[in-house]
Amino acid sequence: MGTQMTESDGQLTPEQAKNRATSLYRLAFLLTGDRARSLDVTLEAIDSGDVMTSFFSNWIQSWSQRLVIAKALAGIREQLIASARRTASLRIEKFALPSRNLFADPDSDGAGGHIESALLSIDVFPRCALLLTVFEGMSEEDAAILLDADLDSVRKARIIGLRELTRNLARMRGGAYTAGESRVHTREFTTCLKKRCIISIN
Repeated sequence: MGTQMTESDGQLTPEQAKNRATSLYRLAFLLTGDRARSLDVTLEAIDSGDVMTSFFSNWIQSWSQRLVIAKALAGIREQLIASARRTASLRIEKFALPSRNLFADPDSDGAGGHIESALLSIDVFPRCALLLTVFEGMSEEDAAILLDADLDSVRKARIIGLRELTRNLARMRGGAYTAGESRVHTREFTTCLKKRCIISIN
């Protein structure tokens, strides 16, 4: 998903910057499963720039994403190591690829909560491998560096993560789950942005 820049200077408007920051916070939370840590990581990254619209200018967006990911993963390194060991002992079973409608539009009612809850139910190493390589479009090589793992482990973890995500979503859509408010709690993050006066939010 691309983000439209202002034509004059190639920078994000305050509203676009807020949306970008919220997106990074959501990613950090889905990686770590920890709201407090995700909040700290994202706000620390934002504070490293002079002003938010400058920090999230077009050329530096990929860098800000990688910074947030690296900091988020550093905070759960021991969990990742333990999870990687569990993942290594699992067998890769054959499973049918999910249908397109299983991954509904995340902006539709309840769909975002479904996907977030399904992802957070996956063990941390395969979840992170899946998020980085599939949802964020990162190469396996880059994901392996960030996860401090070898390529084969990342590939196996991605397959297991996709399998678990498919099963979790199918179970939730089957009536065992009632969609509610997103577990990411982005309202809390937006409140912190307001308090810090980083951006003006109407």
